[in-house]
Amino acid sequence: MTPEDLLLTPTGLLAFGRRLPCTIGRSGVTRAKREGDGATPAGVHRIIGLMYRPDRIAASALPDWAVPIDPGDLWCDDPASPDYNHLVRAPFTPSHERLRRADPLYDVILTTDWNWPHAVPGKGSAIFLHRWRRPGAPTAGCVALDPRDLLWLVHRITHRTRLIVR
Repeated sequence: MTPEDLLLTPTGLLAFGRRLPCTIGRSGVTRAKREGDGATPAGVHRIIGLMYRPDRIAASALPDWAVPIDPGDLWCDDPASPDYNHLVRAPFTPSHERLRRADPLYDVILTTDWNWPHAVPGKGSAIFLHRWRRPGAPTAGCVALDPRDLLWLVHRITHRTRLIVR
């Protein structure tokens, strides 16, 4: 581990010398991730992107590498699609997740390299770090944090930061 690593532990996310409470997938952690299983994939994942809702968060409140989420931004979760586990734009027919949600969960998203860029169909998609619904509420496989902790975290991450899930 390096000082920049984010370590997911049973008591939260250990990040830059702080323990941040977090939630994970409703099915816990798995080494055999499958699309729709509700589990957070074990392993070492790079942080590959930072996206945000420009209508809810000012660009000046985020690092300069943050990319705005446009109204047509989607994430393909259809294992039969050649765009599986990639950012796509509407209109898009295969199954997908809308990144510009009505709720605030995806106001800030850290994307990971789980099953990316060369996605294996069915191995899982859209594994992000994002804000939680509430403390203790599980995700569909992502890692979720208090919104204040998420913003604290995005200001410390670099291109060398890794998410370690055991």
